[in-house]
Amino acid sequence: MAQFFAGTSGWAYSSWKPAFYPEKLAQTKFLTHYSRQLNTVEVNFSFRQLLKETTVQKWLDETPPEFRFAIKAHQVITHIKRLKATDEFVKRFITTLEPLERAAKLGPVLFQLPPNLKKDCELLNNFLPTLPRAVRMAFEFRHPSWFCEETYGLLRNYNAALCVAETEQLVTPNVTTAGFAYYRYRKPEYSDQERTCMVDTIRDHQQHGRDVYAYFKHEETPQGALYALEILKEFGGREGPIPRGA
Repeated sequence: MAQFFAGTSGWAYSSWKPAFYPEKLAQTKFLTHYSRQLNTVEVNFSFRQLLKETTVQKWLDETPPEFRFAIKAHQVITHIKRLKATDEFVKRFITTLEPLERAAKLGPVLFQLPPNLKKDCELLNNFLPTLPRAVRMAFEFRHPSWFCEETYGLLRNYNAALCVAETEQLVTPNVTTAGFAYYRYRKPEYSDQERTCMVDTIRDHQQHGRDVYAYFKHEETPQGALYALEILKEFGGREGPIPRGA
């Protein structure tokens, strides 16, 4: 059965009290509480530093078996080398994820490309074979030149998802390229109608047997986490209506 995972891009925010975290909850307990409310998180600090084994083990100890960690790829791969000559560093990066994979808690790996990297399908075609097929990969293109059938075809060849990122500046076309879907909802607020459309889209994916990963923006306010709670409830997840004006 297709699964739905919803969360935010981070969890260590004291400003989410008391709407999401209890007022007296210690920050060391945040991930444990978060993982009982939501079933996935997108880790962003992996963009700047490789994960330490001790850190990953702590995450594993603090989260339930069904929880998933999506990991943003390191900047050396996407922003410094810009997908060129990355074979050795990709291996190092993937090695740091192995404890998560062994525990069946590894979600997709997100490759977020810089906004000034324009479409280069030869570059993408050379990079994709360096990635392990066993790990789910998603690509967020932030230059609109990438949004074309040539790009989508390459992603489909490797079962890599087009990350549908929705911001106030750019919206990725809602194109399916893999056996799973990856959404990044970056706007600070969503109307009732917009959230209803999200639910309809997720249901359509599930009817076609595709797992869905959806991440709301990690703001100083808890709004993203509350949106994730609400949308999970639509699929039988943890209950958590959104307090208006939270």
